[in-house]
Amino acid sequence: MTDISREQAADIVSSRGWLSLVPESFRSDILRHAVLQHFAAGAVIYRLGDPLGGIYGLVTGIVTVNIAPAQHVPQLIHLGVAGAWTGEGCFLTRQPRRLELRALVATSMMHVPLEVLDRLAARDANVVRYIAQSTMMGVDILIQVVHDLQRPDATRRIAAVLHRATSIGQVPIPLTQTEIGAMANASRKQVNAALQRFAAAGWLSNAYRSIKIIDPEALLDFASEGDED
Repeated sequence: MTDISREQAADIVSSRGWLSLVPESFRSDILRHAVLQHFAAGAVIYRLGDPLGGIYGLVTGIVTVNIAPAQHVPQLIHLGVAGAWTGEGCFLTRQPRRLELRALVATSMMHVPLEVLDRLAARDANVVRYIAQSTMMGVDILIQVVHDLQRPDATRRIAAVLHRATSIGQVPIPLTQTEIGAMANASRKQVNAALQRFAAAGWLSNAYRSIKIIDPEALLDFASEGDED
């Protein structure tokens, strides 16, 4: 959906995610300066190592979050969903981009330039703390990603990744088996076997680049077995 109005976009990012948690005055400042941008499926929003830039808030669509150490090829680890913001690392550290962000499908985002953030912070020192809250929300996601990858059983890792992907909403997950394998540190063969198992149990239905989750709680319960041991 790329014909969304700026007013609709502002309503979406104000009602969920990071921007819904900050003081109203700061939220208003961010929205006043935010620019609505549209990206085609496959478009790169920014790359690992790109120069300093501002923050992006996801309005509609889905983005892939891809990370790697410097000099390595970024790998898919997570899907960004409406209300999620990223890119604040440049503001906080004055260092280049630390991850790659791509539009998985046609996507709309709000962009707030770095110079706007600098002006807001010069006027109010609390702005740094507000933006750091977005970083900590990202840290929480990374903690969950690491936790999921530490599961010794590949099938449970795949179940955990599929459950985490349901954060995009009640829509089919537009990922290939190879992409799911990248997120779960599993082979395509392991992903194929897991999807067949989960489909037979009635937890999901599967087609190419279209996995519909029917019972997310069953996937979570299966992935989490043994967590309390």
